[in-house]
Amino acid sequence: MRILHTSDWHIGRTLHKVAMLDAQRIALSRISEVAAAEQVDLIVVSGDVFDHAVPSADALEVLEDALSAMLPVAPVVITAGNHDSLRRLGYGSRLFTERLHVRTRVGAATEAIEFGHVRLYPIPYLHPETARADLASDGVDLDATHESVMTHVMDRVRADLARHPGARSVVMAHAWVAGGATSDSERDVSVGGLGTIPASVFEGVDYVALGHLHGPQEPRGAGLTRLRYSGSPLRYSFSEAGHDKSVTIVDIDGDGVVRLETRPIEQPREMAVLRGLMDELLDPTMHADSADAWVSVVVTDDRRPSQMWQRLQERYPHLLQVRHEPQGGLIAERPAAVGREQKPLEVAADFVEYVTNAPIGAAESAAFDHAVQTVRGKAQA
Repeated sequence: MRILHTSDWHIGRTLHKVAMLDAQRIALSRISEVAAAEQVDLIVVSGDVFDHAVPSADALEVLEDALSAMLPVAPVVITAGNHDSLRRLGYGSRLFTERLHVRTRVGAATEAIEFGHVRLYPIPYLHPETARADLASDGVDLDATHESVMTHVMDRVRADLARHPGARSVVMAHAWVAGGATSDSERDVSVGGLGTIPASVFEGVDYVALGHLHGPQEPRGAGLTRLRYSGSPLRYSFSEAGHDKSVTIVDIDGDGVVRLETRPIEQPREMAVLRGLMDELLDPTMHADSADAWVSVVVTDDRRPSQMWQRLQERYPHLLQVRHEPQGGLIAERPAAVGREQKPLEVAADFVEYVTNAPIGAAESAAFDHAVQTVRGKAQA
């Protein structure tokens, strides 16, 4: 059996206020093309279909277009991620045809879908408090951690597999497996290690199609179990600038996972993270390959350059982020509360030093003093 594994579409997401819907539409179309070219038997989407629990009408349309292209190629199985609303994503799932399976109910997580010799277990995102309540019917009192609820679900998966000797097994899970490399765009809301799950929890199945982490990677599994994050199809933060985005093609035969391969997903625009002095960043002979990229810039001049954003944007039209981080560090701490005894020029000097990382200049001091005297003169007139 040949499976296309993808996840973390995050339909409706923006990149520093840049709308990504058109890019998402193209990326999902590319996934359909890969599925057709690779003649896959199944497409699995391991959570975070949408970026918001209440997706916009445009986001819903992008999903409808994507599924309309994918379903003629192969059946599609979708699970919910932590960004999805389980009830909204699962609406109408009982009415779908056998080509489309949307699993969002925790109680149905261990109900396998059979595809030939493969038993597929689509596990939606297990919110610890909600999942432990939903699983209370099993007569167990679970800790409110991802590891606890996932371990219980996987115990039930293994029990079901024991009743079907010789079957191959695939688990879909939206989770943070310990050791997986994160990026800024996951926006994980868990505290400390609450959200992590040891790879050993998934032992005993052939392949775990993971979602949640946006970088394609393969955490070390336990025994013969293979675990892999397909990663998101698009770069959603500058921490992903070095990611090669792709989908994963999984081949399974009677002996288990035979081969994992990746197929690239072209990005709408390159990403670049630049750092340096203002003069270097504006030099047309430098960073020429980043002129048309989405750019994040760190300016390292000791003093904050004037009109920093505007000047950089002329050089990099698709500039999305600018930060000032002086090479020598900041010379001034945040100004304290202003006291009545302080003179206006002292307050202004503290402010200028804090904002520009340099003492107020003579010309600036003179201009400010002139402005103060002008205002005072008008007030006394």
